[in-house]
Amino acid sequence: HAASTGSGPVSALWTEINRCGQNGDFTRALKAVNKILHENKDDVTALHCKIVCLIQNGGFKEALNVMNTHTKSLTSDMIGFEKAYCEYRLNRVEHALKTIQGIPEQTDKLKELYGQVLYRLERYDECLAVYKDMIRNSQDDYEEERKTNLSAVLAAQSTWESTSADLGLPESSYELCYNAACFLIGQGQLSQGMQKLQKAEELCRKSLAEDSDVTEEDVDAELAIIHSQMAYVMQLQGRTEDALQLYNQVIKLKPSDVGLLAVTANNIITINKDQNVFDSKKKVKLTSAEGVEHKLATKQLQAIEINKALLAMYTNQADQCNKMLASLQTQNPGHPRPVLIKVAQLCREKQHNKAIELLQRFSDQHPESASGIKLTMAQLYLTQGHVTKACDILKSIEEIKYKPGMLSALVTMYTHEEDIDSAIDVFTQAIQYYQSEQPGSAIHLSLVREAANCKLKYGRKKEATSDLEQLWKQNTNDVHTLAQLISAYSLVDQDKAKALSKHLPSPDTMSFNVDVDELENSHGATYIRKKAAKVVGESQPKEPGPEDVKKKKKKKKGKLPKNYDPKSTPDPERWLPMRERSYYRGKKKGKRKEQVGRGTQGATSGASAELDASKSASSPPTSPRPGSGTGTATATSNAVPPRQQKPAAAGATRKKAPQKKKKGGKGGW
Repeated sequence: HAASTGSGPVSALWTEINRCGQNGDFTRALKAVNKILHENKDDVTALHCKIVCLIQNGGFKEALNVMNTHTKSLTSDMIGFEKAYCEYRLNRVEHALKTIQGIPEQTDKLKELYGQVLYRLERYDECLAVYKDMIRNSQDDYEEERKTNLSAVLAAQSTWESTSADLGLPESSYELCYNAACFLIGQGQLSQGMQKLQKAEELCRKSLAEDSDVTEEDVDAELAIIHSQMAYVMQLQGRTEDALQLYNQVIKLKPSDVGLLAVTANNIITINKDQNVFDSKKKVKLTSAEGVEHKLATKQLQAIEINKALLAMYTNQADQCNKMLASLQTQNPGHPRPVLIKVAQLCREKQHNKAIELLQRFSDQHPESASGIKLTMAQLYLTQGHVTKACDILKSIEEIKYKPGMLSALVTMYTHEEDIDSAIDVFTQAIQYYQSEQPGSAIHLSLVREAANCKLKYGRKKEATSDLEQLWKQNTNDVHTLAQLISAYSLVDQDKAKALSKHLPSPDTMSFNVDVDELENSHGATYIRKKAAKVVGESQPKEPGPEDVKKKKKKKKGKLPKNYDPKSTPDPERWLPMRERSYYRGKKKGKRKEQVGRGTQGATSGASAELDASKSASSPPTSPRPGSGTGTATATSNAVPPRQQKPAAAGATRKKAPQKKKKGGKGGW
């Protein structure tokens, strides 16, 4: 630039500024500019150069201050782009948009910035139009970058708005390939999306391999966003273990992108759910890092806040959970998720009636979101046993009122409550709806058949006739329906039943090739006809020959008693009852009575024998006779009074198991 004063030192400073600008040394250039401004503080060119130097060094706030201080000398057409760019970089996106719209001349670089601002504001349709126009009307080296940005807009539309068109963009770079993958994932094409992500990873490795200065850590850092998206696809496919492993690999890399970290941490929390809460509490801190709100879309931030509230509920932090939910409801009053979490919180506190009131109030205020809310209300009524109330709620959901699943649920619940009239009424209304909307369709006819079956099952044959007639007229060859119709009319209108029976096929045409024997022998047959013995001819009974003898079973030898003595002769009367044997003398009566009341309590006659000295010295202890019952051995030691006698050991006595102490409030076991 030429110096405005024309003096020698100032001219030298401008030369220094030009040289530094070409070399990219904006710090030295800034020092030179400041010297010029020291001489002339309103030099417009110097001020413009200072703003550029500050922007190049990242001093966006300071550059903006310079512009705001010199508004008279620095007009919007002169520094409009720089002002909008500083506002954009300082995340003042709305201000940047106003600044751009206030600039009269729309240059190419201003259009580029306009596209970026619209993308950040999530105004994707307008953004798409800007990039399409730029690609069509620009001829420079930045075409691929613009196409990359365009593909990012298409991916965002596909993900957040579920409406986007494939423009057939190239996939020459890994960024383009990654955006194409995100577009497919947004459309629900998960397998194809995964293939594109694998291709993007391959392209990324190839492009980075060409640079000798790039380390393996740099490659992993660049691939982190691709790997996180791969894990997201795995999670959607139900491969949670694989997804969790890949998410944790990304977290370990500690990428500099706070947005990537926040999304990855959030997805780990969604896998953990109410399990592994300690890990979730660590990960949730990553979702609150500084600058996250400027890196993610509104729906991503909303999902993270909802998951934070759920985690607070799972960790029994009710107050914190309620604060988060109140904030979410303020930001987006019509969103049903915060209300559903609040209801879950109330149900945990056993306040079911309050939960139902909250759901009813929300569905009245926001009818556009009422369907999911009403389903939750019905579920709560069912848990409380109010089946009819649940049915009334379900019937009020217009969007899904006549869906087959809803009709099935309503009929099942009404029949469970033995309210057959209401169940039939559900069928009637549904049949009328499909009669007007889709007459003769598969779902219409299937409903007519189910209605007829229901009426027949519960004895409403007269009501079933109209449904059966409608079905039979649709297919007069349907013998089963005709038989049902005749059966129904047989109790209502016998003449009509006889008239219809003429349409039944003759017995000859109805005969089937059935193997009766096979049918009778099949599993579940209740009656089996006995077969008569086939008589081939008069044959005389054969005399038993040697072959017949062989076929006879050998008799097994009977088991002998353990104390069997082959030398001794067995008792011939052993088969007779004891009281019928010749040597039976009967029971000795009165012996026990004589002993009662003698001596100490519980004493027996054995004690008196022990005191007889003539028996104790000479007589040895007696032993039981071999083969006889148990004999009583008399002890030769001192007699012990019965109260002090220890009971005889009864073999293996069962020990009493030690009782466990109950777990106390503070102590252990």
